Amino acid sequence: MRGLRTAAAVAAAVALAAGAGTGAASAAGAAPAGVGECQPGTLKATTTDAGGSQHGMNHAGTYLRVQNTGKTACAFSGYPGLALEGAGHTALKTEVRHGDTYFAKDPGVHRVTLKPGRSAYADLVWTHTGAGTAHAKYLQISPTGSNAHSVVPFDQEVDNGTLSVTAWSAKLPTS
Repeated sequence: MRGLRTAAAVAAAVALAAGAGTGAASAAGAAPAGVGECQPGTLKATTTDAGGSQHGMNHAGTYLRVQNTGKTACAFSGYPGLALEGAGHTALKTEVRHGDTYFAKDPGVHRVTLKPGRSAYADLVWTHTGAGTAHAKYLQISPTGSNAHSVVPFDQEVDNGTLSVTAWSAKLPTS
């Protein structure tokens, strides 16, 4: 849980800095009229290959998918909070890097509005050369960087516990 809190704090700081750095007015970041922020428990996160594979040059990847399971449209922005867990759900040291990945360009932090049942995506990539390998069994995914998260199976060897991830987008991030 500590790793997720650290990742969540970093994600929140990066999202705040990204918004402040653009000089955008608060109205520019506001959700459309009548659409509120996504509340904890209304977003379910999973991993998906989205019909393709991401492997090459000691890199591996998958897409993160977050689905609005609520009854109304909601909006959110930023990067997912991530933390690796080992066998028995033990916390593993995790470093999360935001931005472009080996397989996709970062769409940048922007408001994503999801109708009920709709999904958003982020690209998640890691290397597996054997350098300081973290033997992950599970992945915590916090869609909004808060403490509300999903835990999904993630049986991967991750160099130094380092994950690279793009911001959320309504479309699959591509290169």
